[in-house]
Amino acid sequence: EVQLVESGGGLVQPGGSLRLSCAASGFTFSSYSMSWVRQAPGKGLEWVSKINNGRGSIYYADSVKGRFTISRDNAKNTVYLQMNSLQPEDTAVYYCNAPDRGVIPYGSDYWGRGTQVTVSS
Repeated sequence: EVQLVESGGGLVQPGGSLRLSCAASGFTFSSYSMSWVRQAPGKGLEWVSKINNGRGSIYYADSVKGRFTISRDNAKNTVYLQMNSLQPEDTAVYYCNAPDRGVIPYGSDYWGRGTQVTVSS
């Protein structure tokens, strides 16, 4: 059974940083791409970033490019999202989506419970 457990969210002031983690189990982690998707209050899902398996090609939404960094540790079955220069518009619940099996639109039907990120002074 696929399980995804996000952690690392919290309340941070504008300009601050957080590091999110997503611990995965139930599939061969190293064989699949992993994504982060967020949902701001009252809005729909927004894809944030993706890291491929293998050579680990990386992609970012324009809204986070240059501020967020995705990475993975295949030995720990964990994907990370380092978020710097956080702004109030980054406030959202952040979800891990995996394993990427090409399911439209984000790659997987599996989701974690999410971790809340609130950026406020």
